[in-house]
Amino acid sequence: MRNPHERMMMAKAYTPTLSELQAFVACGKALSTTDAAKDLGLTQSAVSRAVISLESRMGVALFHRTRQRLSLSDTGRAFLPDAQAILSDLDRSVLRAMAFGSNQVIRLACLPTLAERWLVPKLAGFAKIAPHVTFDLSSRLDMPDFATSRLDMAIHHVDQAPAGAQVVPLMAEYLIAVASPALARQIRFDTEAQQIDEENRLLTRYPLLQQETRPHLWLDWFGLTEIDPVTFSRGARFAHFGMVVTAAKAGMGVGLVPEILVEEELRQGTLARASDRRLRGSTYALVTPAKRETESGPEAEFRDWLLTEAQRYGEA
Repeated sequence: MRNPHERMMMAKAYTPTLSELQAFVACGKALSTTDAAKDLGLTQSAVSRAVISLESRMGVALFHRTRQRLSLSDTGRAFLPDAQAILSDLDRSVLRAMAFGSNQVIRLACLPTLAERWLVPKLAGFAKIAPHVTFDLSSRLDMPDFATSRLDMAIHHVDQAPAGAQVVPLMAEYLIAVASPALARQIRFDTEAQQIDEENRLLTRYPLLQQETRPHLWLDWFGLTEIDPVTFSRGARFAHFGMVVTAAKAGMGVGLVPEILVEEELRQGTLARASDRRLRGSTYALVTPAKRETESGPEAEFRDWLLTEAQRYGEA
């Protein structure tokens, strides 16, 4: 009986070596071992041996050989894009590691528009107090699965945090209705001094922009009104709030967006509020995997800094 380690080694015997993959990809593109050898800076015999070794390892023919020329077999043609992707991914991973150098890296996911409009502009401030820390930042509309990703942290809605995760509430989300200045002036002229029910009715005369991952927002805004939901669900639909903001600025309709995401537009006058009302939305939170130690180190530094920045927007 072979021990588990021996069985594991046998199971992985089909996994190509880096040199075999490089030789196969070069031959697959050049369809010549001589040209592939020139591209790789190797001898023609070394490239041939690597390709033959790969075919033997996989138990399939990757090329048809006719005189001095090669042509890909059906298997080789199917495998080539995968092999190219593997080499490209490896190259990117190495470059990413080189870019980080000796810095401590926080792998962080954040809601797309919150990352672009709130978090990223503030990270320069964190860099001043923690120059030894850098970020691998990705934007995610969905709550990432820490079990299958390499992420350390996520900034997301508190109600989306997975069971057992550590959750640090950051700040409350408040949504406001915004539009281009010209459209906002017209809406305010129509709704001035009106009661909420009448304001709602008049607001439905205008295109109401939709955020596809949170389709209930306008329903929450109109609340218990007797207005038919169909009348405020027909506006253009967008994948995330950044698109809604751009559409509102372009005059396409009224957007219902988190106030924190349009501070700059309101300050510059490229957007204006179409109503003085605010809708309490979710709560933004910093989420970390269960049982991860965050009492010290770069993650704790970032958490403490983030809490200070979030406190400027009131209680979570």
